[in-house]
Amino acid sequence: MLGPLKHGRTERMLALAWESGAQPVVVLTKADRCADTQRAATEVSEVAPGVDVLVTSAVSGLGLDTLTAVLNGTVVLLGPSGAGKSTLGNQLLGEDRLATTAVRDVDHKGRHTTAWRELIPLPGGGVLLDTPGLRAIGLHDAQDGLEQTFAEIEHLARDCRFTDCAHAEEPGCAVLAAVEAGEITQRRLDSYRQLLRENAYAASRTDARLRSDREAARKDITRHLRATYQFRERQL
Repeated sequence: MLGPLKHGRTERMLALAWESGAQPVVVLTKADRCADTQRAATEVSEVAPGVDVLVTSAVSGLGLDTLTAVLNGTVVLLGPSGAGKSTLGNQLLGEDRLATTAVRDVDHKGRHTTAWRELIPLPGGGVLLDTPGLRAIGLHDAQDGLEQTFAEIEHLARDCRFTDCAHAEEPGCAVLAAVEAGEITQRRLDSYRQLLRENAYAASRTDARLRSDREAARKDITRHLRATYQFRERQL
């Protein structure tokens, strides 16, 4: 992929993938245009515990055999526009079936080549789902996925002095101690807390809508009953 790695986006997508019940695989594309693929893979591996991180190139064929070997069942390609999803999909399909275009030279951002989702059988079994590029993606009810994505922080949190520790400035926080010791980065902790807040906010909005819908339904029933009683009284 082009440009600096955006670990926050990787963590967000991993949380969604884990929450869905899928087995995520992080694929770093366009290795032929990266100066240090080993460093890139190491960086991503640090934010993707328990996930295969593969380096690939559709130009040189690097990593494609390994990728084909680890994929099975329904394969879904998710990522931003310009990441090379459709190009990678064509490699998996063994033919140029998915439309592709080059990224813009000005900002190295991709164009929305794929405008719809398409389900295509793979030569070795299973199916491939190609999706449009994602500009933004939100979390909703993804608590389990977040816990899996940030497994090392969840593990450390068990040793915090307080069970409701927010890992901000509480005394006896095992997570903050790990940051100070260099075991995890501050960026990683900040991302964890941000995604937790976002997930909690989305859940609170949903709960509010559900309460509002229930209250509206209750009022409708009450109005219906009043109208029924008034009708009966007029008939007496």
